[in-house]
Amino acid sequence: MKYRTLGNTGEKLSALGLGCMGMSFAYGPTDDKESIATLERALDLGINFWDTADMYANGANEELISRVLVPNRDKIFIATKFGFRFKDGVAGPSSATGTYFDASPAWIRVAVEASLKRLKIDTIDLYYAHRIDPNIPVEETVGALADLVKEGKVRYLGLSEASAASIRRAAAVHPIAALQSEYSLLTRDVEAEILSTTRALGITLVPYSPLARGLVTNTLQVDQLTEGDFRKTLPRYQSDVADNNHQLVASFAEIAHGKNCTPAQLALAWVLAQGDDIIPIPGTKKRKYLEENAGAIDLNLTPEDLAAIEAVIKQYPHTGERYSEASLKLVNH
Repeated sequence: MKYRTLGNTGEKLSALGLGCMGMSFAYGPTDDKESIATLERALDLGINFWDTADMYANGANEELISRVLVPNRDKIFIATKFGFRFKDGVAGPSSATGTYFDASPAWIRVAVEASLKRLKIDTIDLYYAHRIDPNIPVEETVGALADLVKEGKVRYLGLSEASAASIRRAAAVHPIAALQSEYSLLTRDVEAEILSTTRALGITLVPYSPLARGLVTNTLQVDQLTEGDFRKTLPRYQSDVADNNHQLVASFAEIAHGKNCTPAQLALAWVLAQGDDIIPIPGTKKRKYLEENAGAIDLNLTPEDLAAIEAVIKQYPHTGERYSEASLKLVNH
């Protein structure tokens, strides 16, 4: 495994992290036994940067991770997130009826204690605001988070899906170590203004869904997604863009074949190649995909490779939105 530095903290994190959401939530049937084995295999591979959130299965994902985290605390840099709340107490996608966002200082106090209890640890390494609350000044949110740092409950602060303006306002209150935003071959919003902002402030970009939720792997059968898989609700997986996306991933797979790697490895190598201040967190709940993803670390892309990839993306631009209209209202705030 290769390692990269988190912002200005000096912390050395695996160049590929592990997104744990799917182990408990959003992507169809779960298998705790295989998920635990995947977490343990991540340790074997040197993947020390694990990502979860309190909304993933209403806290169940944090509880699952704790089973491996607690006996290996010194080997794992754990990140979790807060902010999404459920009016009926039942977890669902961020756009589900009854879901709302709360980044108030009062809720932060409740949320952090609940996450610490579920994770069974004393300190969270990296604590993210899962979105920017449109009803609370970001300065108030970050001020409350800064208090948690002083109290030793949290080590470093992060934001997720924040606009460049919000990032700058937040960083003026307390150092921000990481920005977690969706970034992949098919989702490149951050390239417009956000990435230059994080770089100016010494903030690491942590891309989630760097494989476009499996779409760029050329193995995903959209019409065979199981009940409960929230990708069924996303515009990118609907029939009106299916032909475009099928041709795109097939062409991308040809480039991967020429590099003697899988499309997933090529897609992750592309994200890694965008800068040493980027640490993607591909999610998986199976060991075989974890091992495949880890193979991207040693894949070097030439300027010719990068140009060929760009040509494919430009040839098939109609990929669909990454989120529903309701969920998009909470990004880039």
